[in-house]
Amino acid sequence: MQAQPETTAVMDKAPAPPAASPDQAARAGAPELREHALAWHNIVTIAKRELSGYFASPVAYVFIVIFLLLCGFFTFMVGRFFERGEASLAAFFLWHPWLYLFLVPAVGMRLWSEERRLGTMELLLTFPVSTWQAIVGKFLASWFFLTLALALTFPLVVTVAYLGDPDGGVIFCGYLGSFLMAGAYLAITCMTSAMTRNQVVSFIISVVLCLFLILAGWPPVLDLLVRWANPTLVDTVAAFSVVTHFDSFQLGVIDTRDVVYFLSIIVFCLFTTGVIIRSHRAG
Repeated sequence: MQAQPETTAVMDKAPAPPAASPDQAARAGAPELREHALAWHNIVTIAKRELSGYFASPVAYVFIVIFLLLCGFFTFMVGRFFERGEASLAAFFLWHPWLYLFLVPAVGMRLWSEERRLGTMELLLTFPVSTWQAIVGKFLASWFFLTLALALTFPLVVTVAYLGDPDGGVIFCGYLGSFLMAGAYLAITCMTSAMTRNQVVSFIISVVLCLFLILAGWPPVLDLLVRWANPTLVDTVAAFSVVTHFDSFQLGVIDTRDVVYFLSIIVFCLFTTGVIIRSHRAG
């Protein structure tokens, strides 16, 4: 009967297992870090490949020139920039939803349609690259190209700053909203490009979808809806429009709801693109 307390005392004095050292913890998390690093490496590789494909032909330069010319035309001629008598880029940002309506689908219509037409989609996806990495890489390359074209409009900012004292915050918000809207249009085009191997069909479908997102918040359309629909329905329809959410950026307001709206379109369309591509592989 006296042996039991001695055993208990010995068990109480047993040393606790040593804690994992920082080196061991780092080695335990090393595979995860390597996996993430490899994923980003694949995305960057695909993005570089796609971006070099744009500038390998004169198409990219022609697009940038057309975009800059149209921006200048709509800002100074149609938007009557000098007649406004104000140091702002309101006349510039006002036309972006309509400019992107045709230009962004023209950039993104080849993303997956060209791969399917040439039969290189299967080859691309047999590389040690997952479907989502290929989608994100292609999308980021095209988005970067559009951002480059948008950044080349900086002479307009210089002109406004020379003529007056503009609000830099409003201009920054306008560019941010335009950047997000271009990404939303591009994600829609990426989705339609995965649907068909015909670039023209992809272009037409994406233009129709983007046009719906514009008209849903276009004042003439809303005025027609107000005549026969209740205000709740009108507000619901307007909430789906890129115009409604882009207007806040033009006023210099960064609303979380507007940012979430554009990001939601991007995420949803890229997710749908992945579903479409997987269905093609399964078929």
